[in-house]
Amino acid sequence: MRVAAAIELRPEHRTSLERMARQRSLPARLVERARIVLLAADGLENQQIAQRLRMTPEKVARWRSRFLAGGMAALLKDAPRPGKPRTITEQSVKKVVEMTLHQKPVNATHWSTRTMARAAGISEASVRRIWRAHGLKPHRARTFKLSNDPQFVEKLEDIVGLYLNPPEHAIVLCADEKSQIQALDRTQPGLPMKKGRCGTMTHDYKRNGTATLFAALDALEGEVISMCDDRHRHQEWLKFLRVIDEIVPTNKQIHMIVDNYATHKHPKVERWLSRHPRFNMHFTPTSCSWLNMVERFFRDLTENQLRRGVFRNVEELIAAIFNYIDLHNENPKPFIWTAKAADILEKVKRARTALHNRLSA
Repeated sequence: MRVAAAIELRPEHRTSLERMARQRSLPARLVERARIVLLAADGLENQQIAQRLRMTPEKVARWRSRFLAGGMAALLKDAPRPGKPRTITEQSVKKVVEMTLHQKPVNATHWSTRTMARAAGISEASVRRIWRAHGLKPHRARTFKLSNDPQFVEKLEDIVGLYLNPPEHAIVLCADEKSQIQALDRTQPGLPMKKGRCGTMTHDYKRNGTATLFAALDALEGEVISMCDDRHRHQEWLKFLRVIDEIVPTNKQIHMIVDNYATHKHPKVERWLSRHPRFNMHFTPTSCSWLNMVERFFRDLTENQLRRGVFRNVEELIAAIFNYIDLHNENPKPFIWTAKAADILEKVKRARTALHNRLSA
């Protein structure tokens, strides 16, 4: 009977192999190889290891010999496989990556697999593999806007401080208008959803008027104070402030987070606020609507109630909005703010550096 070559492990190698054999995040083939070597080091023959791990003895013998020849490094890489020689060279891969990053097609703003395949002289499948391997997605783009507000840091720290450490005996309200909400009706009735087919609706619509929603989201409790009107001038904003003043208990200070819309800073609004000192206004930096959590509520309202809604008149639209808000307030769930001001500032700093390098290149 042939006896397989013995394996003797150093303590550090055994520790590394035992760690590999236990890990669930590693590829299964690496875990399997580590178990083979550990059992071989314990004195088991290839046939015994194969029976225990439910594999062929040839596979056990292969990885035993590779470990003896190359050590730990031999377990982490596969030997070249037989088959058709590689047709896409490293130069071709580098060319595709460089063209994707630094060039554009003649008649488009970004590459597609077809245009890149024609330009590089390779197949579309090869282009997809190269892009996937290098994390390239030319068809996607993200929007951004860096604030130029000279008081950006002070306003950011002020508002984030309200979210993370709200003051006692006070209420923090994130307020804004969602203007020009259209009451849209479809030109033809849609078909309901059924098994194997999604619901349908016409691509065109009839406009039946607009409404403006004024909303103030309680940052701590998640409840929403709301009002609808047909316009969004300073007169309507003052009316909404009076609604808030009436609803919020008189023993509480009111901290309102709002954007820099001119209506919010109208002289008549400022005079009203001076007569109601419990209102404390906190303005977001310019181009930073993401800092106002009521925008998150507006997104949910649009997605869940408005986008597919059919409204024959403004009254139906307003009724649907108030119905959504009433149901939300029955079981309110606040949006939890987790980002610290220092983390946001560090991210903005990196973005400014990247933008500066781009402009100076």
